[in-house]
Amino acid sequence: MTDPRTPVVVAARRTPVGEAGGVLRNHTVDQLAAPPLTKALEDVGIEAVTDVVLGNALGPGGNPARVAALRAGLGHAVPGMTLDRQCASGLSAIVTAASMIRAGVGDAYLAGGVESPSTAPWRAWRPRSAAEPPRFYTRAPFAPPQHGDPDMGPAADLVAAEAGISRERQDEFAARSHARAVEARRTGRFDAELVEVGGTTTDERPRERFTAERLARLRPAFTADGTATAGNSCGINDGAAVVLLVSEAYRRRRGLPGLRLVDARTSGVDPNRLGLGAAPAMREVLERGESAPSVVEFNEAFAGQALACLDAAGIDEHRVSPDGGAIALGHPWGASGAILVVRLFDRMVRGDHSTGLSAVSSGGGLGVATMWERVL
Repeated sequence: MTDPRTPVVVAARRTPVGEAGGVLRNHTVDQLAAPPLTKALEDVGIEAVTDVVLGNALGPGGNPARVAALRAGLGHAVPGMTLDRQCASGLSAIVTAASMIRAGVGDAYLAGGVESPSTAPWRAWRPRSAAEPPRFYTRAPFAPPQHGDPDMGPAADLVAAEAGISRERQDEFAARSHARAVEARRTGRFDAELVEVGGTTTDERPRERFTAERLARLRPAFTADGTATAGNSCGINDGAAVVLLVSEAYRRRRGLPGLRLVDARTSGVDPNRLGLGAAPAMREVLERGESAPSVVEFNEAFAGQALACLDAAGIDEHRVSPDGGAIALGHPWGASGAILVVRLFDRMVRGDHSTGLSAVSSGGGLGVATMWERVL
């Protein structure tokens, strides 16, 4: 008998993913998050939730989840909470909402993530004196300097080199991601999960005719002898994704199909090898699981980093992201982990897969992995 407080995803929606400065450039984080919040509720006819939990990495502060909830018309009584675990923020938000359901705090939550690099404010360190100018920066520290705090690209090159991931294998992985995403977009695979924002209903990034041969012509993007390029790495992107989680008891009363959360783990590794952050978490949920997942969604920040992480967890790269991943679709940091669950919902509830794994590595050497099973 399943515990009545087991969390289940019963609706999953996302915006199209846009390039930074592209089709979604004029939409703030709350403007991006509001449409999928509203649509997820409409999909199953639920009018009220206990809370909204959203991940966000580079937004304006001030609790965007609360602002988005108000913009979505959820009412003054729905509080809203925003959390930051960088690239893992969206998946961590879902796990956090699930934990509240398990604890008996509430029966229904909206959770996910949102990112808008296009509208993110400039950031600057306060001058130490009136004579000094402010020092602008692009990202917050992920670790103290003595631990090492590399930028994402050089860290991806390091991980790929240490794992022996060849440039050829990375370019083939990236080309496959684009080909799968282009085909999914052409055949309408994404249609049921997308919500319209600003007249946009299509992911902006996937490229046709992105072959491994074409990608092989690109030069290293981050280190002189590295293997990460603009072609086998993700973009900087705008987007939002939201799921509706309810308790098993609530789901049964409504007779809703969904994704039941089987397990969730968070892990930490050396910040210098941050791309491997999810590997321990994935291994743990796989070891604890009763069966291997039939579909896997892993966030492809960089091909070399993704392949090194998948190899470390013993996952076949060809089984991952069957409709393309972040290299093709884009990587709106705070939303990406939630997009993985939206994609699993489509593949499992609307498709024929019975078990699924979603995982993401994050800045600072962190990772989150979740295991799901379909319930009808």
